Amino acid sequence: MAGQEGRPDAEIAGLLDENVREWCRRQLEGRFTPPQRMAVPLIHEGKNVLICSPTGSGKTLAAFLAIIDDLVVRARNGGLEDSVYCLYISPLRSLANDIHKNLSLPLDGIEEIARERGVRHTPIRHAVRHGDTPRAEKAKMARRPPHILNITPETLGILLNSPKFRESLRTVRWVVVDEIHSLAGSKRGVHLSVSLERLEDLVKEAGGGFARIGCSATIEPLDEVGRFLAGAGREVSIVDTRFAREFDLSLICPVPDLADTTPEDLSRHLYATIHRLVAGHDNTLIFTNTRNGAERILHNLRVRYPGDYTEENTGCHHGSMGTEGRLAVEEKLKTGQVKVVTTSTSLELGVDMPHVDLVLQVGSPKSVAALLQRIGRAGHRLGEVVKGRIVVLDHDELVECAVMLREGQRGFVDRIHIPENCLDVLTQHVFGMALEGRRQVGEMLAVFRRSYCYRNLGEDDLMSAVQYLAGEYAGLEERHIYAKIWHDAKTGMIGKRGRNARMIYFLNSGTIPDEFSCDVLTRDGAFAGNLDEKYLERMNKGDVFVLGGRRYRFAYRRGGKLYVDPTDDRPTIPSWFSEKLPLSFDLGLHTLRFKEEMLRAMQTMGTEDLVDALLADYPIDENSARSICAIFEQQVRYLGERAVPTPGRIVVEEQVDRENRRRLYFFMTNYGLRFNDGFSRIVAFMIARDVTTNVSVGISDTGFLVSIPLEKKADPVRLLRSIRADECREVLQEAVGGTQLEKRVFRINAARSFMILKNYMGKKRSARRQQVSADMLIAFAKRLPGFAVMRETYREVIEDRFEVENIRRIVRGIGAGEIAVVLTRTASPSPLAFGIATLGVSDAVYAEDRLSMLREFQRRVLSSIESGAAA
Repeated sequence: MAGQEGRPDAEIAGLLDENVREWCRRQLEGRFTPPQRMAVPLIHEGKNVLICSPTGSGKTLAAFLAIIDDLVVRARNGGLEDSVYCLYISPLRSLANDIHKNLSLPLDGIEEIARERGVRHTPIRHAVRHGDTPRAEKAKMARRPPHILNITPETLGILLNSPKFRESLRTVRWVVVDEIHSLAGSKRGVHLSVSLERLEDLVKEAGGGFARIGCSATIEPLDEVGRFLAGAGREVSIVDTRFAREFDLSLICPVPDLADTTPEDLSRHLYATIHRLVAGHDNTLIFTNTRNGAERILHNLRVRYPGDYTEENTGCHHGSMGTEGRLAVEEKLKTGQVKVVTTSTSLELGVDMPHVDLVLQVGSPKSVAALLQRIGRAGHRLGEVVKGRIVVLDHDELVECAVMLREGQRGFVDRIHIPENCLDVLTQHVFGMALEGRRQVGEMLAVFRRSYCYRNLGEDDLMSAVQYLAGEYAGLEERHIYAKIWHDAKTGMIGKRGRNARMIYFLNSGTIPDEFSCDVLTRDGAFAGNLDEKYLERMNKGDVFVLGGRRYRFAYRRGGKLYVDPTDDRPTIPSWFSEKLPLSFDLGLHTLRFKEEMLRAMQTMGTEDLVDALLADYPIDENSARSICAIFEQQVRYLGERAVPTPGRIVVEEQVDRENRRRLYFFMTNYGLRFNDGFSRIVAFMIARDVTTNVSVGISDTGFLVSIPLEKKADPVRLLRSIRADECREVLQEAVGGTQLEKRVFRINAARSFMILKNYMGKKRSARRQQVSADMLIAFAKRLPGFAVMRETYREVIEDRFEVENIRRIVRGIGAGEIAVVLTRTASPSPLAFGIATLGVSDAVYAEDRLSMLREFQRRVLSSIESGAAA
């Protein structure tokens, strides 16, 4: 861990070439930022470095300054060849374009200073190369490669197998991985980690080596992410200046009581609050958690305040928009030409937005990391305050955001989950390495194990990929799945197979899945609308969802068509499910601790003192403080203290719904959406087995709802205590068998593994057609012993999506008696169960139905409390 202050400015300047030093004096006035003072000397010494520092703190220049300096010296000495010396790898094309522009400033400035001094040297070239780069530009780069090349992780995978460009990578001395937080927790990062090891071999063959520099605004755990960057067994220096900038953060609740308000009042107060905040700033960026929400907020601002918001001074930005429209909004935002821009979870905006002086988040960003990444877009220039406001419209989010803001101020950041031993990514690289020439399987195993993501890779895992690619399973060719490599079992050698092998690899590699929307049809053939296929991951036979204001029950899917029956039953799947960010498990634990603290405080404080204490300890407004107090006071008066979930208590509320003839169980866990998705499947599977009935499930961040027929009855306390940690994986695999989630993940992994080709012989196969093929192949794949694609499907679902280790942790706590399970029976959901009880209604930005339900629940709770007091 590097020291918190770093070296003095004069010492940093003394490390640099005189022309680079003069540029720093003119542009930076000779003053370096904390990440620059700490990182530049380390990079100068050729060390692997992870730089964690806020947006706008100068971390990009911290990563590049020593590199530029070295290249300038090489250029002056005539040692700069027409080859690549530095790779800048970004997850987003827009970020690569940003850095390309930002590199021009120092490189052009240093060259101008050198000319002023009569020093001539080879110009340092830099270029961007990704999927959208024209062929002519790619050909030009192959003839005369840039010295600094900006690429995406996918492009590196292609270049390593490109005979024309591969040789130019032998001179690489630095690899800069930007936004490493968005790569390390995904298969794109896993793919990159192996590509870097293959690049390492290529560079070593030429007698060289390269340093790895990672950049991120917020990430945890730093040590593990450092090992991910450097590779297994290598040293890495960590520069941690995450809190080097001043933050001005606050939580706002537009109304005094979220449950006791009309939809019209909430909407009026929401837009009045947004308008007031935007009016007080020059350039505001508004984040929502859904694309629909981003569109709706902008539309309402324009309709309600037509004199202030027009098409010229406002814009919307999200992934569903066309490229031209997105680029136009980005440019206006970066140049300060717009008053406000609304956006969803998409981070395609890049980072170079110097005019944004306020970031407004509507709804919870669900993690401290996401909060800081978004809020960090404000006050982009060094020395400016990072100003952010969260506006909440939901009871549960009110509590979690209060906790999130306080923990963020204290330095807490949620841990990311780094996937390990992904067999589909392994398969891609086995194929890619076979294209390079004859390889020994043992040598390949050593390369994979140098990647942090495969440090514990077993030989049997590697052989499962080799045997599949070599076509050693009976029945593959009959289904038009042909061998891509040859494998000699006696010598352990492999190599490419077939004339089209290289073209198949180039056109089908990468880890970003193709996606599609499903047509929703009633079983009598009437068209009901479209659904994002991600929505299907939670869909099981009998589930009810809302589409176009009407309710439908899922019957079955055929390819890209979803067949349903109209119904009046309550929805079991929220309308936002495919878009919403999940609450992190770590933040969920902090929220549970807050609930425990509230119970203790209520024993010694009255309401006014409690409000004052919250305002003193948390960055929230008075409406938020009073609403939080009301929630807990009503919960305790309604069902008692033991009805509040804490780190040592899971609460289950049982309710009889006579109108729909269902028995409802509200499991209040507060461990986040991923945990609840997996844990609810275990619970539902075991209830269905024990009670022999169909079970409906709905999930949220605070818990999940299990619904069974009224005449049936479950014992949730006994059930939760009976779950064993060592059986969780096996039960989850059985529970997801035959589900839409299993089928979708299988299709994506089959495509990544070249089992289903997305592109072949000039023909592109749509995601819909890929899914049809996957549906026909999955039963066959399940019959093959140890089949890599099927094994990876279950590994991804259980380890990455459900984060099974967190489930095991809680199950062990229940088994050891550290976590109690409390069952309460209620006539109506309690205030802390409102969020689970209203699952499936609508997006919070325009949830009139949801507000109506909340008001009715609130009326019942208050009526019950008053009746109890009267009695």
